[in-house]
Amino acid sequence: MKEIFLDSDFDVDDTTSKINNIMSKWSIQLLDISGPNWVIFDWDMEIKYVFYFQVDFNDLEARIKLEDLKLNVIHHIESLKDETTYRDNLISEIFL
Repeated sequence: MKEIFLDSDFDVDDTTSKINNIMSKWSIQLLDISGPNWVIFDWDMEIKYVFYFQVDFNDLEARIKLEDLKLNVIHHIESLKDETTYRDNLISEIFL
């Protein structure tokens, strides 16, 4: 498992590219977006990558960047012609 830590200065385009490259691999099945923790699973449901976004969810700019990133990645996943999927729980009252 590879862990990647990002603070509020993360670059949306660069991070989108990294996640999209991972999600395009044939061995990847699921991106589970759960607030600041984005977990990528393979087909055996083993964790392959975890992106930890160390951001303040009360910071509107940080939330907008996360929302942009999420939309970019979801668009890419939906464009794949396979069964790769995602689970989205980016903004939850738990994280606010």
